[in-house]
Amino acid sequence: MMNKALADQSKALASLDLLLEQGVGIGDHSTGDYWANVDEALDILVDAEDRIEVIQRYFIYPQDVQDAPY
Repeated sequence: MMNKALADQSKALASLDLLLEQGVGIGDHSTGDYWANVDEALDILVDAEDRIEVIQRYFIYPQDVQDAPY
C-alpha cells in the first residue's frame, strides 16, 4: 500500500516538475491538453498524499488513532 502511494506521489511530482518547470513538458500539447495534464498530475498527487496520510495514521502509527478526539 505504502510503496504504491509513494510511487504515485513521485510520479505526480515528476510530472508537475516537467509541466511547470521544464519546457520539455509542454511539447506539442495545446493549452487545453497542458492544463488537463497539470490537473491530472495534481489529482494523482493529492490522492497519493491522502493515502500516505491514512496509511500512516491507521497502520504505521495506530496508537495515535486511540488518542484522536473523534
